[in-house]
Amino acid sequence: MKFLLEVTMDEGALAEDPTAELQRILRYWGGNLTHYELRPGAESVIYDSAYREVGRWSIEGQAE
Repeated sequence: MKFLLEVTMDEGALAEDPTAELQRILRYWGGNLTHYELRPGAESVIYDSAYREVGRWSIEGQAE
């Protein structure tokens, strides 16, 4: 299985301060993973601090 995280960094809060915004996204979504069953097919949209959609995470592949 693979955990994939994709974030667009060329506009909004990520373009203004990419380091701080990416740190916030990683902290928030890392803590939020406890609310998901981490299995193939699991996914969620990722939002920046202005609640704009900037990407998504997903789990792909087959469970072993």
